[in-house]
Amino acid sequence: MSSGIFVQGENCWRIEQASRTAVIIDAADYFRAARDAMLQAREQILLVGWDVDPRILLDPDLAEEAGGDEPPNCLAQFIPWLVRRRPDLRINLLIWNMGFLKMLTRGLSIFTILHWRMTRNVSIRFDSSHPIGATHHQKILVIDDSVALCGGIDMTEDRWDTPEHLDGDPRRRRPNGNPYMPWHDTAGMIEGPAAAALGDLARDRWKRATGQHLPVPTPHGGIWPDRVEPLFRDRPIAIARTHPKSENAAEVREIEQLYVDLIAAAKRFIYADNQYFASRRVAEAIARRLTERHPPEIVIVNPISADGWLQEAAMGSARAELFFALAEIDRDDHFQIYTPVTAGRKPIYVHSKLMIVDDRILRVGSSNMNNRSMGLDSECDIALEGTDAEAPDPVIRGLRETLMAEHLGVSPEAVRDAFDRTGSLIATVECLTGTAKSLVPFEPDQWSDATLALGASGLLDPESVDERFEPLSSRGLFRGFLRRGTRQLFDTIREKRRARRERNRGRWRRKFRKLWDAARMHGD
Repeated sequence: MSSGIFVQGENCWRIEQASRTAVIIDAADYFRAARDAMLQAREQILLVGWDVDPRILLDPDLAEEAGGDEPPNCLAQFIPWLVRRRPDLRINLLIWNMGFLKMLTRGLSIFTILHWRMTRNVSIRFDSSHPIGATHHQKILVIDDSVALCGGIDMTEDRWDTPEHLDGDPRRRRPNGNPYMPWHDTAGMIEGPAAAALGDLARDRWKRATGQHLPVPTPHGGIWPDRVEPLFRDRPIAIARTHPKSENAAEVREIEQLYVDLIAAAKRFIYADNQYFASRRVAEAIARRLTERHPPEIVIVNPISADGWLQEAAMGSARAELFFALAEIDRDDHFQIYTPVTAGRKPIYVHSKLMIVDDRILRVGSSNMNNRSMGLDSECDIALEGTDAEAPDPVIRGLRETLMAEHLGVSPEAVRDAFDRTGSLIATVECLTGTAKSLVPFEPDQWSDATLALGASGLLDPESVDERFEPLSSRGLFRGFLRRGTRQLFDTIREKRRARRERNRGRWRRKFRKLWDAARMHGD
């Protein structure tokens, strides 16, 4: 039974059936699944992404180069090996045009790209068919219109990690040997007509970028990797997009509308993993819910800071502004941002773009909760409902428990028990918080007035092509429902929230002592 939350032409592009659907958590499993699926390709592989680094290993646990008939482990050799093995196969890679500049800093990667371009049946293009300041941010892999992956993971450096996010994991190294921080990500995997729809989207993107039409392959079975356990079978999938306005195309803001509609539809809670929290429209939709008499709980898992000082100046300061604006409205602490840390209390970077509503609705894709993802960058998300639109779906609930357990360093069963006892997403987190791998309440930095003004202006995070050229007085985060505060107000709100959290935590400790003690034992 459908609730009718997905409406074609409003908050999604198409709704198509998927014979199988899964969510892959973290890039270690994603790279393996992508490799296994590509090995079964017959006619066409379409890889559409923000970045590709040919130097990466698809599985760091294997030898760098396999012998005999075994596929190479390094992407640079895997691609030409695959087309030699399957003479009828065509591989098309479409990368954001800034990726070409990245290649120049990656040792011999530029020569690998030239080798790919000279390889029969391999075509790589760098997409510049977007407005100035926009990025091609979709991350889609389609194999023979039969199986597709869509999410936040690119086949590039700094992405590979396991759900354990181990401190000092020797496998978590860039191709140049330098280590990088723990990295959390997610992607959806679908089979059937919904995968073919993503094939249509990827071919349309290729046509926009190159002017060339790609043939439509013949779908077939046998591609779904044995290692990937499907969460759902025979389920309608909604596909939502963002596409900026250009000379040849109208603006598409389906993703923005889907965020607003899902926030409005929440009855009990919203759980989200996301790289950013800087979208004016998303914050305003949350604010409207927080003013209700019985608002839903909203928990967002963010990284402690953005990847790069400029992104942090823009996105981090905007997050601080929006956080305090919502905290002023949130009288009963129904809204909280957490950041994950490892067992050694080091930050885990959250690159995932996933949302779960009431354990009834699941959404995963490439879009961030920032302004760019709503109208400037190209994005693609997929979403589905549970079997009963009015009741939690046990499979979606199990996925949420798995994600929360990964972040908290406990078992999914512990998450389920805590939620059943407390009836609260925030209380569950607070009861299971330990001193090792866990979630930490987000505390905004003490930003300077100038940096806060930069984030509030939206100068580096515009909502659309047109807003890039609007005067600062008519743009930014605060235009209506939310109001901008002062640093003095922020300090007052911060102290009030800290005091309330300590009171609530003490109450939960006393009421659920066994849960709290188990969490402390786990952390110690």
